[in-house]
Amino acid sequence: MAENIIPYGKQTIDEEDIQAVIETLESDFLTTGPKIQEFEKKFAEYVGAKYAVAVSSGTAALHVACLAAGLESGDELITSPMTFAASANCALYCDAKPVFVDIKENGLIDENLIEERITSKTKIVIPVHYAGLPCEMKKIKEIADRHKLIIIEDACHALGAEYEKTKIGDCAHSDMAVFSFHPVKHITTGEGGMITTNSEELYQKLLMFRSHGITKDSDKLLNKSEGPWFHEMQELGFNYRITDFQCALGISQLSKIDKFVERRREIAKKYDEAFANIDKIEPLRQSEESKDAYHLFVIKVENKEKRLELFNYLKENNIFCQVHYIPVHWHPYYQKLGYEKESCPEAGKFYERIISLPMYPGLKDAEQERVIQVIKDFYAK
Repeated sequence: MAENIIPYGKQTIDEEDIQAVIETLESDFLTTGPKIQEFEKKFAEYVGAKYAVAVSSGTAALHVACLAAGLESGDELITSPMTFAASANCALYCDAKPVFVDIKENGLIDENLIEERITSKTKIVIPVHYAGLPCEMKKIKEIADRHKLIIIEDACHALGAEYEKTKIGDCAHSDMAVFSFHPVKHITTGEGGMITTNSEELYQKLLMFRSHGITKDSDKLLNKSEGPWFHEMQELGFNYRITDFQCALGISQLSKIDKFVERRREIAKKYDEAFANIDKIEPLRQSEESKDAYHLFVIKVENKEKRLELFNYLKENNIFCQVHYIPVHWHPYYQKLGYEKESCPEAGKFYERIISLPMYPGLKDAEQERVIQVIKDFYAK
C-alpha cells in the first residue's frame, strides 16, 4: 500500500473550530453581524494595532488598502517580484503601475535598491514578508519617509512573525499591513483577509471601500434630512465583506495562533538540523532583528535541473511540495504589459533553485522524518 500523501501545507481544524461555526450558523446573523467586529478587535489586540478591518480575501485586503491610500491612474507602486501575483495586481486594479525591485538571497525585497526605482509618480511601497520572514522595515520606512510614500506591508505570510521584538501587523513601520486567511496560512477562515492600521482616517476609508463605498453613519452623511433608513454611496467601493461564520472560525483559530507558530518553528528547527551537513541544501536565513513565522519552509538547491529532479522524486514518494514563486513579472500577462524577465536577475536565480517543503502545524513527526529521509536518499544516490 502506498504511503499517505503529505502536502506542502494544509489547514488545522479541530472540534472547537467546527462548533464555533455551527453556533454562528444557528444564530441570527450569517453576515454583517457581531462576529466580524469581535474578530477584528481580537486580531488588532494580537498584533498590537489600533484598528483591524476584515475582508473577503488577502487580495481584497491589498486592493482596499491601495484604495484607502489613494492609489490612482498614473501612480506607481513598488513591490517585490518574489510573491503571489496579488501583491502587484492590486496596483493594476487601481489603474496604477507596479514597479518591481529585485530581491536579496533570502527572497526579501532588497531595501538598498528601492530608492533608485522611486520616481515622481511613486506613491506606495509594498514590502512582502516572504515565507514569514520580515523585511528590513526600519530601513524601508526611512526611505519612504524621505520620499513621502505610503507603506503597506504584505504580511499574508507573516502572522505571528516579529520584527524588533514586536508583532508584524502593529504598523510600527508602516501605514497598513494586510493578512490572508487562506487554508494554508497560519489561521484560516476558508477565504478571508485583514488590514491593520493605526490611522483612524485610513480605518474609516477601509470600512467604506469594503462595502460598496456606502455609509449609514449619520455623522458622515452629506444629506442629513432623510429618515433613519438613509444611506449614501460616497465612493466607488466593492463588496469585499466577510461572513460572520467565517469570522467565528477566525476567532477560534486565532486563540490557537501561538501554538500554531510554535509548532511551525519546531518543524523548521528539525529541518535545519537535518540538512545542516548537506552542503547542497541551503535553507533561508532570518536576520537578527526578526523572528520568522514560517508560513513556508523554503530550501535552495544547486540549480533548476536538480530542483526538478528533487521535486519529481518527492512526488513519486507521495510528498507534494511546491515552488513559491514564479516571479510575478515572468507571467504572460505582465510580459504583455512590457515587463522584461531580466529586469530582476536575482529573483530569476532564486526562483530556479527554490522548493517549499511540507510545513503546517498538523505535520506529524513521523511524516517530517519521512520527508527528511526521502531528501537524504535523493542526495545519497
